[in-house]
Amino acid sequence: MAERARTAASAVRYGFTDIRADSLLRAAGWWDAAGLVGDASDVLLALSRAADPDLALLGIDRLRETDEDGWPELDRALRGNRTLRGRLISVLGMSTALADFVVANTGQWRSLEDSRCTVPETFTEQLLDRLRRDDGTYETGFAAEQALRAAYRGLLLGIAAADLGHLVEPGLDQPSFPEVSSQLTVLAEAALTAGLAVAEQETGASAEGSLAVIAMGKTGGRELNYVSDVDVIFVGADDVMVATRLASTMMRVVGNACFEVDAALRPEGRSGALVRTLEGHAAYYRKWAKTWEFQALLKARPVAGDAELGRLYAEMVAPMVWSAADRDNFVTEVQQMRRRVEDHLASEHLERELKLGRGGLRDVEFAVQLLQLVHGRVDPELHSPSTLDALEALGAGGYVGRVDAAEMASSYEFLRNVEHRLQLRRLRRTHLFPEATDTAELRVLARACGTTRSRGRSQGESLLAEFRRHAQAIRRLHEKVFYRPLLQSVANVPTEALRLTTKQAASRLTALGYAAPEGALQHIKALTAGVSRRAAIQQALLPVLLDCLADTPNPDGGLLSYRKVSEALEQTPWYLRVLRDEGTVVERLAFLLGTSRLVPDLLVRAPEVLQLLGDPARLIGRAPDEVATSLLAAVRRQPGPSAAVAAARSLRRHELLRIACADLLGLMDVPAVCEALSSVWVAVLRGALSAASRQRQAELGRAPASVAVIGMGRLGGAELGYGSDADVMFVCAPAEGVSDADAVRYASSVAEAVRKMLGTPSADPALVVDADLRPEGRSGPLVRTLDSYRAYYQRWGEVWEAQALLRARFVAGDEELGQRFLEMIEPIRYPDGGLDATGAREIRRIKARVETERMPRGADPTRNTKLGRGGLADVEWTVQLLQLQHAHEVPALRTTSTLDALTALAEAGLAPAGSVASLREAWLLATRVRNAGMLVRGKAADEVPGSGRDLAAVARVFGYSVDDDPGEFLDRYLRVTRLAHAVVEELFYEN
Repeated sequence: MAERARTAASAVRYGFTDIRADSLLRAAGWWDAAGLVGDASDVLLALSRAADPDLALLGIDRLRETDEDGWPELDRALRGNRTLRGRLISVLGMSTALADFVVANTGQWRSLEDSRCTVPETFTEQLLDRLRRDDGTYETGFAAEQALRAAYRGLLLGIAAADLGHLVEPGLDQPSFPEVSSQLTVLAEAALTAGLAVAEQETGASAEGSLAVIAMGKTGGRELNYVSDVDVIFVGADDVMVATRLASTMMRVVGNACFEVDAALRPEGRSGALVRTLEGHAAYYRKWAKTWEFQALLKARPVAGDAELGRLYAEMVAPMVWSAADRDNFVTEVQQMRRRVEDHLASEHLERELKLGRGGLRDVEFAVQLLQLVHGRVDPELHSPSTLDALEALGAGGYVGRVDAAEMASSYEFLRNVEHRLQLRRLRRTHLFPEATDTAELRVLARACGTTRSRGRSQGESLLAEFRRHAQAIRRLHEKVFYRPLLQSVANVPTEALRLTTKQAASRLTALGYAAPEGALQHIKALTAGVSRRAAIQQALLPVLLDCLADTPNPDGGLLSYRKVSEALEQTPWYLRVLRDEGTVVERLAFLLGTSRLVPDLLVRAPEVLQLLGDPARLIGRAPDEVATSLLAAVRRQPGPSAAVAAARSLRRHELLRIACADLLGLMDVPAVCEALSSVWVAVLRGALSAASRQRQAELGRAPASVAVIGMGRLGGAELGYGSDADVMFVCAPAEGVSDADAVRYASSVAEAVRKMLGTPSADPALVVDADLRPEGRSGPLVRTLDSYRAYYQRWGEVWEAQALLRARFVAGDEELGQRFLEMIEPIRYPDGGLDATGAREIRRIKARVETERMPRGADPTRNTKLGRGGLADVEWTVQLLQLQHAHEVPALRTTSTLDALTALAEAGLAPAGSVASLREAWLLATRVRNAGMLVRGKAADEVPGSGRDLAAVARVFGYSVDDDPGEFLDRYLRVTRLAHAVVEELFYEN
């Protein structure tokens, strides 16, 4: 008893769990009371590597019992022939159906001894030989079906054995998935040919000149499964009745012997005629065919019957297939069809279905076919019925990222291999991955797939994790590619426009609205020249881009800008990838380039912003305070003032471009734009001041004074535009033991250094630090102490200076000193009792003088956003006058913000709500028009364009289409500002 337990335990070491294993091994002569017998160790090791060792051993025992006379020969072959051992044991340990076949057909195992147990080139002849009678005719009826079935299974056995053998005997040749699928396809084609030969024998008719068999689906793509329906379409010659008898008989024979022959993809499906003539097919496809039928025809390939008729059919459908994407709503229909397939799948199978589920094979196939049909209109390299070949061509041609294509191909092959192993188990058509709880089946499947233990997981758990990883990767890539907005955009472009031939393209460019089509063609030629991957991607992008640019105010300028940006970023690896993979990026980039001259100039120096165009949330960015904090931290890490300012300029450029893009695309309103621009300016000032202070302190060994920067004007109000200067005042406080003169001298050197560093000319919008609002203006000292400011304002301060101080706020430097300055000026800008009548008259006089002296000669006062009627100055002077008059008693008016002050005026009843609303609307409109003018022209401008392309561009920024009359926008501006000016006349001059 103890000896029995020892022996059984030893057998378990080889992976056997069946209690019969011991007796079966003894019966085979490989085991006795002492353990292994003779040279049987290699056989037991091979059995231990089988997917199911118990099943393999049981299969061996059945062979022994069925053919006792032949057993000694098989035993010797298993011990001595490594190739046979690996092939036979792998099949017996994996497939119950093939094991049954080997057992039922005595001596069939000998077919696995040859060096090549699969020779696809001979499949057809082998099947026909089994059907051929002694007189040269073929068997018919049941006898033919039986003979064909046996021959087909024998060849299938060879394919499976070659496929699995390396798992049992490492080192045997391991065929790739494409090789196995190709062999299975060749076998299916051979079966169709053999079945057709039987049909010819039974009907007395010849397929030559009467019937062609067109393979569809996986057979057409040469990527067949072990167990699958074979989709076909039949094309007949003149005598359709004869062709139909041949086709139906062939379907019966092959269906009973090998696999189901499915003709449901024919015109009108199962309700349509089984066989149609070439002309009948052509008429149907031209008039009645649905989008999915052209998608199916992508894999159409003649495989049996009349070769010439098959060739004519293939030539007839090819142009229809590769123009299908020109159909209305083509992309949408294909996408909807994929959704319908998912919707009809049982929810409990959704995550386990290898074929139809999420992240399944259909996700890959639909995505690849859609890309083929859209881009294959002009690229014959994509005209492949094979999914993997097409995917490789899509990656090589730049239509899909190379990494994405490789990852999708790898995951697709993994799922197809799993599908093959599942179907081999019982030779049943299945695509359902085992339940996670079915550990026994998972283990067998994992061993059949060559999956090993990893990270403490069993083989089954490792396979399940790998399956989920590949399914997730496929789903992610499917959604990225299949629902890519660019696909719909490309599909919307007529095929002839995609070809970009000179004459046709020039005509199309003219029709699209390009003023200089010849120049545009030169840009296109430069971008698409050569055979590089970059040129291929540009060829796919440009037709869409040209259409998008045509919907902008300046298509020619936009295309030129696109060329400049592309050439500047040609070495940036992600540039074209982002444009290809993110359809919204192309559309938005086209709008920006065809509308703005500032954006392309900034883009070549801050290209990273391009990656944000596809994600509005990232484009809007973080809160201004967070952005400023990050910018300041980056600047402080720099080793010296020059590096600090360079970092500040770079980060400011990034933020300026990001804000400009979000602004032009309508993602940020006016207050948000102003706040963001002001916040960036403040951060730059803080960084420059910190760098200049550190340098001077290093030179002197100490800091003789603290310095604070007070923001004035639009900077103080956080209302900066793209071209605004930074109005500031500098204040200092001497350190202990330092005289005021020394403190001012030190602070002045720091302030001058800040102005000089930031004012250095560059390609970016200028960084001008303007201190002209300080006491005594340009003739006064750049920096004063707090006491000096107090003395000046008490003795010499004028009413306009009190008005200017309404916008004063601390922005940089010593915060405590800044707050002391603001406390000091409180009684000056918010005087007790309010501004008297004399002061109000002086304010009105100064405003009139400013408008007279500063309005550009010849300017139209109705269109000047700053000094014109109802413009920024009108609104701001009115608000500031009311602040000077009433802020002492209305705390809400003590704000540097024009909009906040307007709100406070309405809430305090100091101005009618309707009047305040008119002022607010005019201020917001004038501010945005001024910003838009800077973005459109690339330089600061205060006047609304009166006509021409610039007016059209500004109107486009405000949402008007290229088909709208831009004069409507100008009328709106004049109407809004006219109403605001009327309010100003009432509140500013009459109160």
